[in-house]
Amino acid sequence: MAQTNIDTALFAKLDEYIDGLHSKQGALIPVLHEAQRIFEYLPIEVQNHIAQKLDIPASKIYGVVTFYSFFTMTKKGKYKISVCMGTPCFVRGADKVLAKFEKDLGVKAGTTSEDGMYSIDALRCVGACGLAPVVIVNGKVYGRIEDKDVEGVIEDFIAGEGESA
Repeated sequence: MAQTNIDTALFAKLDEYIDGLHSKQGALIPVLHEAQRIFEYLPIEVQNHIAQKLDIPASKIYGVVTFYSFFTMTKKGKYKISVCMGTPCFVRGADKVLAKFEKDLGVKAGTTSEDGMYSIDALRCVGACGLAPVVIVNGKVYGRIEDKDVEGVIEDFIAGEGESA
């Protein structure tokens, strides 16, 4: 198993988790969650490793990873910014909020900045419609955000207020 640019100690942590499971049958989703917690994303090398450990075709793992929006195959930035684009958020200006983040940080939605500091994602719904439009930065929820509020949100999480794990 040839992993490129991935710390082998991380694979050891994942193996420890998988080996500690009572049953590997039906464990794919929990294993993927744990792998993403450990690696912060699920590159092909990690998916292939899981396929071998669980004796599941790699194509099935790839299908699950690409189907569910909470899994990612790309490394995210230090600051993970998610803008809800669900109907209530969109109607209340989430598209303008997203555009302002993209402009201010120089990062397009679905990508990570070259310096690895910022990732921006547009999400379908975060389930906080009463706070629309909603932005989530590293797990911290910002509600009723307008494009004029974006600079303050950026200042908040850069100052450390927006980091939560």
